[in-house]
Amino acid sequence: MATTKTPSTREEHVYMAKLAEQAERYDEMVEFMEKVSACAENEELSVEERNLLSVAYKNVIGARRASWRIISSIEQKEESRGNEEYVAKIRDYRAKIESELSSISDGILKLLDKRLIPAASAAESKVFYLKMKGDYHRYLAEFKAGAERKEASERHCHRRVAANSPDPTRTGTQFFCFLLRDSILPIVLATSPNRHLMKQ
Repeated sequence: MATTKTPSTREEHVYMAKLAEQAERYDEMVEFMEKVSACAENEELSVEERNLLSVAYKNVIGARRASWRIISSIEQKEESRGNEEYVAKIRDYRAKIESELSSISDGILKLLDKRLIPAASAAESKVFYLKMKGDYHRYLAEFKAGAERKEASERHCHRRVAANSPDPTRTGTQFFCFLLRDSILPIVLATSPNRHLMKQ
């Protein structure tokens, strides 16, 4: 009689992350992938696992970034109409979204710095994670103002320098994604709805 292999806890978390993705429950997908990372300890994530992690965080942060853009646009319209009472309420609501954006970004950046990047032995994995790190610093720079915005931008640039070290993957797709994102950042910051908020 054939025996059925019992999936490991790590495999179960991967399966549940896939299930959450299909159900479009991305906050839970993030939770499952964080558990996968914890199970891996000092081991490198597989290509599938790191892609699932990226998809989970991308969707969680993407929804908040879209919300922030919409609210910022409404805020500008209400300001132009002189509706100060509404503007105050909108700013409070925007601050709540910004808090969520900061929390999500801080979570993945901490995971990258403390676990994923140190455990990455393959050059391609390091490039993948450095790209992610740069992306989340860029997301922070989109809505931060003043010194915090400058710090997020500088960290993005620091990641760029690290990624440009001699590396066999530089001719691959990942490196070209790096270059594309680096060229996009100044444009994103220049056209961000947050420009008018920097004076506040």
